[in-house]
Amino acid sequence: MAALESVRNTKTGDIEDFRCIVVNPITAQVFNLEPEDLIGKLVFRRFISKINPQLFPAFVQVVETGKALEKDIRYTVNNNTCWYHFIAVKLGDGFSVTVRDITERKKLELKLNKLATFDGLTKVYNRQSFDQNLSKEWTRGAREKQPLSLIICDVDYFKPYNDFYGHIQGDKCLKKVAKIMAEIVKRSSDFLARYGGEEFAIILPNTPLTGALTIAETLRLTVENLAIPHAQSEISPVITISLGVSSTIPDANLPFDTLVRGADLALYEAKNQGRNCVVNL
Repeated sequence: MAALESVRNTKTGDIEDFRCIVVNPITAQVFNLEPEDLIGKLVFRRFISKINPQLFPAFVQVVETGKALEKDIRYTVNNNTCWYHFIAVKLGDGFSVTVRDITERKKLELKLNKLATFDGLTKVYNRQSFDQNLSKEWTRGAREKQPLSLIICDVDYFKPYNDFYGHIQGDKCLKKVAKIMAEIVKRSSDFLARYGGEEFAIILPNTPLTGALTIAETLRLTVENLAIPHAQSEISPVITISLGVSSTIPDANLPFDTLVRGADLALYEAKNQGRNCVVNL
């Protein structure tokens, strides 16, 4: 807890800083300081601006409007990142502020969010994240009249691979495939997800069919060039993938799974054509 009073410009009346009147050791520790480093000093603006330049005006508003401020603040000092929960309330011509360390709670929230967003094995996005992102990109593409492409790919003869080499090797194979795909699909707007089992899906916003086909063929060749042995494949001595590509300018009157159905059908046809190929219908 701390209490601070306003220091105003004598001509304009604007708040230029806050002088610390009272501060307990825990609050001083937030700034990696002792209470005596703060009490009576005009250091609040300098220290709070290091955390976030927008915070000082927010504290000024507490005094000028009387409206309390409640905010979670991220602060990094000596390469150590902490989170604090601030509650500031107007007190005379200043404010009182209570500070609570919520670092462990934030770490848990980030961990849970990661578990809900990413596939635990391959570390790419999971199916739930894929559905959410495709829905968002479909809506945006319809609004902006921009092309949206989707690639769905499947590791060829993966069940025989798993049965022959074992599940540990199967997991290693999927991780290698996901890693090399992530190195190719690297625009900030591109979205690589584990679609299910041995299937992966890539959302390509603002990408026409020609671009999507080029990326798909690059993925196919790159995975093949990993040269992961596959003694049980009926088409190749190494791991290969089949890819279905779908591309359209989204229509707000149609569901986003229109694009998924197109890529699924193309993938099915790729398997019919002998696998280890790229197909668009």
